[in-house]
Amino acid sequence: MKSKDQIFRFLVDHTPIRGQLISLDASWQKCFQQSDAGELAKTLLGHALSATTLLASTLKIDGSLTLQIRGQGAIHLLVTEATNNRTIRGLVRQSREVDNPEASLKEIFEADKIVITIDNGIGKPHQGIVPLSGSNLSEALEAYFEQSEQLPTRLWLACNESSASGLLLQKLPDSSTTEQHEDTDSWNRLTQLASTITDQELLELDENEILHRLFHEESIRLFDAEPVRFQCSCSRNKTSNMIKSLGKSEAEDILVEKGKIQVSCEFCNAIYEFDSVDVKQLFESIINLPDNKTTH
Repeated sequence: MKSKDQIFRFLVDHTPIRGQLISLDASWQKCFQQSDAGELAKTLLGHALSATTLLASTLKIDGSLTLQIRGQGAIHLLVTEATNNRTIRGLVRQSREVDNPEASLKEIFEADKIVITIDNGIGKPHQGIVPLSGSNLSEALEAYFEQSEQLPTRLWLACNESSASGLLLQKLPDSSTTEQHEDTDSWNRLTQLASTITDQELLELDENEILHRLFHEESIRLFDAEPVRFQCSCSRNKTSNMIKSLGKSEAEDILVEKGKIQVSCEFCNAIYEFDSVDVKQLFESIINLPDNKTTH
C-alpha cells in the first residue's frame, strides 16, 4: 500500500547519486480544498509543494524554504513553503481564465522569475532568483540547482485531486562520499531510467514499487520515512504585531470605517478579529512597556 504524507531518502550505492520520493496526501488536500483557483493553477500548486518539500529536505536548514512566483498574468501568485520540521503550506491566486493552458509558465504568470527564500531564523534570509524558463516548474528549478548550487538535479512531479507526488535525483560531488566512484556513466543512466516514470506510477505506487520499477538492477539504500504535514504559521500574536506595525492612527481609522479589524490568513483561511477594546490594549501595551534599565 502506498505510504501517505511521507518523504523517503535513498542512495544509489557505488555512485555519487542520492534521491528522494515524496507523497503529499492529506497535507495536499488541505491546500487543494482551500483554493478556489482553476484546475491548472491547482496542478501548479501541487507541483510546487512537492518540489519545495523535496528541495528543502536536501538543504541543511533550521528554518524554511519558500518558493514564490508573482506576476500580472491569469495566474498571478504562487507561494509554497516547507520547513525543516517537514511542515508545508501553499497558496495560488488566479484572476481570470487562462487563455492557453499549453502556454509557458512565463506567459501564464506574465513573470520572468521565481524567488526562492531560505530562512534559517538567523540574520537576513537568503534569496535566490531563478529565471522562469522552460516549459514547466521542474525545468526551471533544475536550472537553479545547476547554476546556483552546482549540483545537477532532476525532478519529476505529478498531481491530482488526491495526491501530489515527486521524485528527485541529485548528483553529489565525488568528494562528498568515502568511496571512489568508478561508475562515471551513472548520472546519465539513472536519469534516463527515472524519466520513464509516469504520472500515474508516481501517484499510485509505493516507494518500494517505484524504486524497483526504475532501478531494479541498481543497489539502493532506502532510509526510514519522514512524515509530512500541513501546518500554517499564522497566529493571533503575529496578527497583533502586524496591526501594531500599521500605527495607532491607521488602526483607529479602520475601526471607524469598519467597526473592527478583520484579518484572514491566505494560507489556511483562519480569521482574526480585533474590536476597539482589543486595539486599545495592543497600543497600550506598547506605551506601557517597562524601561530596560540595569541597576548597579
